[in-house]
Amino acid sequence: MSELREQLDALAAHVRDPDAHPGPPGIETRRLKIYSDLVFNNLDGLLAGNFPVIRKTLGDADWRALVRGFLSRHRSHTPLFTELGREFIAFLESDAGTDPARHWLPELAHYEWAELGLQLSEEVAPLHDPKGDLLDGVPVLSPLAWSLAYRWPVHRIGPDFQPVEPPQEPTLVLLRRETDGRVHFSMLSPLLFRLLELVGAESSETGRALLEQLAVEAGQTDVDAFIDQARPMLLRLRDEGVLPGIRAEA
Repeated sequence: MSELREQLDALAAHVRDPDAHPGPPGIETRRLKIYSDLVFNNLDGLLAGNFPVIRKTLGDADWRALVRGFLSRHRSHTPLFTELGREFIAFLESDAGTDPARHWLPELAHYEWAELGLQLSEEVAPLHDPKGDLLDGVPVLSPLAWSLAYRWPVHRIGPDFQPVEPPQEPTLVLLRRETDGRVHFSMLSPLLFRLLELVGAESSETGRALLEQLAVEAGQTDVDAFIDQARPMLLRLRDEGVLPGIRAEA
């Protein structure tokens, strides 16, 4: 059994990195190459489908080197294909996957993965009243609406734009899943991002109380006017399913 285990370990190491690890004895080189190429090409295709912007931005040589690095140096914690994107992000965030010339890679990967992650999410909104007053009640944030913050302008990065330094302001993005399963992307203002952050904290504060807090944080002196101006925004967020209603008692 130990000899078989040694052969399997040698085969696995060779498939991960043929240049660094010889194949197990007794298997001709041609067969080893067929198998290692099959594994690499399948992984390449899966990752390219999940991260098309990164694939296009890096170009053939750098992309294949990145895939090889992931295959040879990363140890995945799950065999599920649906979790492959998460594993790739974890690799890019690790020392093994760091690219000093492209510090934006992990965030761009997360931005690309988020669409699939939201499509696959099985989360359902907590018990809520869809007709409740969003100011007087406690707003509920849909688990199918993700507000994301990035240091890098991930929505702009591509073959013709690869920033060297992050901008002073973060990139704030809202992803929400429509009833037909499609994912909609939109940019968020800092105030709206903060509001969704406060609602997502699942406090027992009413929408009015949260807006009062937001007005103070923003340095607004006329709190009532601030709330009046925010009311249409709350209604729009309800129409879009981001804030589907107010908390309801079971």
